[in-house]
Amino acid sequence: MQIEDTPLDSVKILTPRRFGDARGFFSESWNRSRMAEAGLDYDFVQDNHSMSMTVGTLRGLHFQAPPHAQDKLVRCGRGRLFDVAVDIRHGSPTFGQWFGIELSFENGKQLLIPKGFLHGFVTREPETEIVYKCTDYFAPESDGSVRYDDPEIGIDWAMEGEPLLSDKDRVAPLLKDLPRVFEL
Repeated sequence: MQIEDTPLDSVKILTPRRFGDARGFFSESWNRSRMAEAGLDYDFVQDNHSMSMTVGTLRGLHFQAPPHAQDKLVRCGRGRLFDVAVDIRHGSPTFGQWFGIELSFENGKQLLIPKGFLHGFVTREPETEIVYKCTDYFAPESDGSVRYDDPEIGIDWAMEGEPLLSDKDRVAPLLKDLPRVFEL
């Protein structure tokens, strides 16, 4: 497994090795003991799988507040998407900054997003699937979001036209209106 740092502390790019032959390939996307040896000790308790039918479907920016904050390991099961993490840890030198990466079935990359970060993505191909692990269960009372187009964050989604959004994402607050949820 190749593990790369990003400009955001604790956000990592994980690229599993693929072992292929004429039939296809095999890849180990997560191995708890090997990752713990590399300093990535996470106890994932829930796997989620999402399908977006059209290009330009944008989901996010989402988080879960304590006591149900979640670390996430995100990968693309089919298609291609642009995945984003935003630091919302007050006291962090990178507060409000974002990092984005293309995740695709072809490149096999995964993004590890710790607690204290927003998460969102936009699809680049039709019928794109995102698969991700979480370290806590979904808790609606802890669910939160920030607008995808918050000018204070300034994410370059590189989209043509308007995204396809949920009602929740369309009315999400700006970062400046979010209470202090995560502190360093």
